[in-house]
Amino acid sequence: MAKRPTVRDLLDLRGQHQFAMLRVETLAEAEAAERAGVELLSVPPAMIMDRQFRDAAPTAFAFPGDNFYEIGDTADFLKWAFPLYKHGADGFYCSGSLQTVRALADHGLPVCGHVGLIPSKATWTGGFKAVGKTLESAKLVWNQCKALEAAGAFAVEIEVVPHSITQAIAEKTDLFLISMGAGAAGHAQYLFTDDVLGQTKGRVPRHAKVYADFAAEYARLQEMRVTAMKQFADDVHSGAYPAPHYLVDSDADVVAQFRDWLEAE
Repeated sequence: MAKRPTVRDLLDLRGQHQFAMLRVETLAEAEAAERAGVELLSVPPAMIMDRQFRDAAPTAFAFPGDNFYEIGDTADFLKWAFPLYKHGADGFYCSGSLQTVRALADHGLPVCGHVGLIPSKATWTGGFKAVGKTLESAKLVWNQCKALEAAGAFAVEIEVVPHSITQAIAEKTDLFLISMGAGAAGHAQYLFTDDVLGQTKGRVPRHAKVYADFAAEYARLQEMRVTAMKQFADDVHSGAYPAPHYLVDSDADVVAQFRDWLEAE
């Protein structure tokens, strides 16, 4: 069985090995990613606390993560992170403040920050669009990387940044860059399982490559559900269900005695 990578492994293999990373939401998805050779997983925090997770994905480097406003301030982040670390989290996604990143890192907790298009903070960069297409915004991405590195982060998710800007940043930083739509210069390529499996409803991001059509399969299964449920309802309404072979019964003398007893009550 392959070895679960460490933070040191990720940093040492920058530029030598391109890592695959997925966001998974279920144990079935985590198991599939493990079997498929996906090395890095973003996971809901509750999944780390489930003992079945490491059975499903024993060698995955797992980042539990949630939006900063779901967790709270620096003290809340520490209370959130310690139990997860105890239960096998390998790193922590943090879109909170630099103070929070520094506090986590000061306790020896591996932290991954977020730069570029940060969905929870997209209002500051003009909404859901690329960040770094102008000199000013490219400088912003670089300054965010420098600040996170100085605060103790070992990695950043760099999201929807022009690939040439990512390349330039990769040449100047010691951070492990996790690219979501930011180009091959990232040290890992990150997508959501929903997009990979073709089960995203609505607009699929430009950077997302779809490898399967689960939406069509789910639609087919839904039609099977409707058909089966209609047949059940029709059987009930017509009296075809329950037929005798679906029933249990008592001996006739027991039934007769029971009826006699009821009459006497």
